Amino acid sequence: MKKYLLLFCLLGLVQLAYGRMNDDFMVQNDTIIVEFGKSGKIVVFVDNKEDFERLKGMNINQIIRELDLVVDEKSGELVVVEVQGKKGTKEVVRVREDGQETEVNVGGIRVTVDETGGDTKVKVQTGTKKRSDPPFRTYFNIDLGINNYLDGNGQFPTSSSPYAVKGWGSWNVGLNWMASQRISKGFHWDLGLGVQWYNFKFENRDFQTVRGDGEIDFIQRTDVTGFKSKISASYLTAMSLFKLDFGQMNDQGRKGFRVALGPYAGYRLGGRSKYVYRPLEGGGRQKDHQATGIYLNNFRYGIRGEVGVGRVNFFSTYDLNKLFQDGAGPELNPITFGVIF
Repeated sequence: MKKYLLLFCLLGLVQLAYGRMNDDFMVQNDTIIVEFGKSGKIVVFVDNKEDFERLKGMNINQIIRELDLVVDEKSGELVVVEVQGKKGTKEVVRVREDGQETEVNVGGIRVTVDETGGDTKVKVQTGTKKRSDPPFRTYFNIDLGINNYLDGNGQFPTSSSPYAVKGWGSWNVGLNWMASQRISKGFHWDLGLGVQWYNFKFENRDFQTVRGDGEIDFIQRTDVTGFKSKISASYLTAMSLFKLDFGQMNDQGRKGFRVALGPYAGYRLGGRSKYVYRPLEGGGRQKDHQATGIYLNNFRYGIRGEVGVGRVNFFSTYDLNKLFQDGAGPELNPITFGVIF
């Protein structure tokens, strides 16, 4: 069966050489290079239809004996045919052997022969061409997450605290421009620059954050009916991530598992508080904004982690420094969980 697979590969090679090669990767002088062993090569020149017919009529048993192919013991794979083009070497045929199962990839077509049972099973799949992994690329992504923070005891503030955060509405939005440098197969170093918007929506709507004397104050409003109370800040942030893509390592493309970890640092662009309320005596809703950003730390730094499977990617950030300046507010370290688009 293996001999017939190799025959199929050679016929597929000729098919690719004449019918499926695009203009950007044409074979120089119609040269087909078959590599075998450690340094052996067979060079086939196909100039016309007559040569093509002669190639099809060659004795496959003789070809196999001459090639003396050896499969890589570690990966179980062997590149059988490569074509030299203007832009380098292009793999055309790859063979993988695993016991009684043999798999041949020819130009995006995968043929699997399973001889483990009493009957031989042959499976043909199309659209299996591997996606290239460029050494350097740039891309843009969007973070959408939920903010919270941890107090000095490493706990989330309880509802009894005036600054306890309500998850829905405490959005974190980030716009990031990224550059990725491939270090090795499946291992990348990503650098990014972006803008993040922090929103901390308080669970207790009766408390408003205002500018106090040298610190931020949380005052309880009993004279109005509160509807929304929050503080927000924006940061220009730079990040560095080391990413492992197990899908690329195992030639599975975007189907594999991915992890990334690295530091970030940001500079505050703005910050304020917002309080939405209605007077007790009636009337429409009113808004009160205060520039409480003067009590927020101008710099933030921390650790960012990412995990992904397929097309779904999640992220989390944790600020190693406090949200407020020393002595200007409670000791709170922001933490974020979200999705990357």
